[in-house]
Amino acid sequence: MTDFRISYGTEVADALHDGRPVVALESTIVSHGLPRPENLRVAREIEQAVRDAGAVPATIGMIGGQLVVGLDDAQLTRLATVDGVTKLSVRDLAVAAATGADGATTVAATSAVAAAAGIGVFATGGLGGVHREAAHTFDESADLITLARTPIAVVCAGVKSILDVGATLERLETLGVAVVGYGTHRFPGFYLTDGGFDLDWSVDSPEQVAAVLAARDRHAVHAGGLIVANPLPVDEQLDPELHDRTLAEGLALLERDGVTGKAVTPYLLAHFHSATEGASLAVNVRIILRNADLAARIAVAAARADAIPA
Repeated sequence: MTDFRISYGTEVADALHDGRPVVALESTIVSHGLPRPENLRVAREIEQAVRDAGAVPATIGMIGGQLVVGLDDAQLTRLATVDGVTKLSVRDLAVAAATGADGATTVAATSAVAAAAGIGVFATGGLGGVHREAAHTFDESADLITLARTPIAVVCAGVKSILDVGATLERLETLGVAVVGYGTHRFPGFYLTDGGFDLDWSVDSPEQVAAVLAARDRHAVHAGGLIVANPLPVDEQLDPELHDRTLAEGLALLERDGVTGKAVTPYLLAHFHSATEGASLAVNVRIILRNADLAARIAVAAARADAIPA
């Protein structure tokens, strides 16, 4: 019988054993979120951003059916360059392992695997959420329900602006997922600094986030995730007029081409990349690098707090 246990990269295994700070990173952004060949270069830059801030990066993915926490460079290169890499949510992990697939983990799958591995902080670009027209299609990302039952802090720039942001926040509230703004009481809109919605809570330092995580763990009452919404500075966002025009065009093309389900997000992101002549890609890269840096500083603060006797 095949051994389906999670495999750990040497650097990550040593860091977890020693209680040093580790940050989980998804692989879907590498395989499906960024165009080649920029995807591999950016993936390496993301890992370096985590290291530069004092933590160990743990990019998660599946290689030939083996679930790996802490892909090495050869494995990362494989997911970035080969065709046929499967996009894996939580429900897909066991089937993909049994069939020997190469797979890239989504926010949901990365969160679940990271928590199982004992990693408490995860950096991504933007969350999935409730899709537009979800009242008719029931199309909602598995990210939301997974975060409702997974004790992990996710540093992101809100949810992708191509989604129904207001409905997503309502679902997060219903599911009991805590959301805090980093240095803001406004929910960021991924490409945009301000997504148009207020937040009840704001934190101003990695140490404050670490304190939130410590309180959650010591209360032992709520086991859900914490979303740390980290907005881009205004001067680094995508031009709002260009964003709104591109989004309207993309939604019209979706309807024209009959695109639904899992294909919606990559279709719209590809349209943004094309219609903005690469400007959205540059913003996307800034987002994930900033989030990787913040997540690493949160992991460092949390590890330091854990080292102090309660």
